[in-house]
Amino acid sequence: MNKKVLSLIIPVTLIIIWFLITMVFKVFPDYIIPTPLDVLNAGYSLIITGQLLDDTINTLFKVLLGIILATIVAVPLGLILGWSERLEAMSELIVSILRPIPPVAWIPFSLLWFGIGIAPAVFIIFMGCIFPILVYTIDGVKRTDKVLIEAGQTLGANDLQILSKVIFPSSFPTIVTGLKVAFGIDLMCTVSAEMVGSTSGLGQMIMTASTLSNTGDIVIGMLAIGIIGLVFDRLFIHAQRKIFW
Repeated sequence: MNKKVLSLIIPVTLIIIWFLITMVFKVFPDYIIPTPLDVLNAGYSLIITGQLLDDTINTLFKVLLGIILATIVAVPLGLILGWSERLEAMSELIVSILRPIPPVAWIPFSLLWFGIGIAPAVFIIFMGCIFPILVYTIDGVKRTDKVLIEAGQTLGANDLQILSKVIFPSSFPTIVTGLKVAFGIDLMCTVSAEMVGSTSGLGQMIMTASTLSNTGDIVIGMLAIGIIGLVFDRLFIHAQRKIFW
């Protein structure tokens, strides 16, 4: 059977079960689990009013801004730390302490430092993305073939040229993998940050719908987040195939 058809079997089965327990047998009231019809009506309303598009764009803006800032900081830093054993030893303890801290633990400080709006959300995303990208970049540097480095040094290349012309291209596949891992964290951080410290975005839309017991809007918000994650996952896979094969 075609793979695309196979991939639809479980989702279609779940929708049928959902329809049966909410609309046929009415096992749960609407404020616990919405019916498929409630979700369709909520989706239609959110699309017609433009709210879904506005919140999706707002969330995407934070997602991209946070991961871009983290990449700008983490990739050069990872190249330097991976290249210099002394600097890596100096930073190892602080990285080991900060890296396991969940990004959402920074929410209180993000609110104190940046208030309400986009800035605290971007800060939390930045804290969530920087360590995966940093660790993968350092790992990529260490995986660089020593023969290539020695060949560059033999030809008279200085440290900056070795880093930019030899180590960075060699580390690039590992860095891309780090970006892929960071993006999954990025999306979780964005929605979490929007739920507590933002006035817009899909996370804030879900929280508002939750306070109003509007379960249809909650499902639409969750589906929108899932679709964003799916689209970016496919884009990363496509980019990796284009770059490395």
